[in-house]
Amino acid sequence: LLLRNPKDLATSYYHFSLVFSPFPSYESWDSFFKDFMAGKVPWGSYFNYLSEWNKYIDNENVMPIGFEDVKENTYLGVKKIVEFFEFPLNEEEIHAVVQRSSFQSMKKNSKETHGAFGDVLFRKGGVSDWRNLFAEKHNLEMDKMYKEHLEAIPLGKKLKYDVYCKD
Repeated sequence: LLLRNPKDLATSYYHFSLVFSPFPSYESWDSFFKDFMAGKVPWGSYFNYLSEWNKYIDNENVMPIGFEDVKENTYLGVKKIVEFFEFPLNEEEIHAVVQRSSFQSMKKNSKETHGAFGDVLFRKGGVSDWRNLFAEKHNLEMDKMYKEHLEAIPLGKKLKYDVYCKD
């Protein structure tokens, strides 16, 4: 289960909706943010999604891993995934996966791997881009929603909200 902090998720989701024509289009970030917070976007509420997944956090077939954790230490993230799926990879092969799965590598090869859709999928590949969109009112609303729905649950703690979602 790949997790992402809700501020960066909303930001990426907004940019994705701007270029992916099957998604509803929004005239502004504010209109998107309102729908995102109300769960009126494709796939519904991210807060409900994580709350539902939290029921399975102790299931041996579920491994939650944070996007931000993988960005912090890609090698360790890939190694955890390899071990979880019991792939028989040695250290050299794991390093090769890390190299091929870097954002720069995937973006560079996106035309070959994803065709025209590659431009839609590979935008920045970073963390904390939410700071470029969120006004104080967005921060306050998201902080409140996080506190009400996710702060007390194990999956909410794995988001490292205080690290990635605070100024």
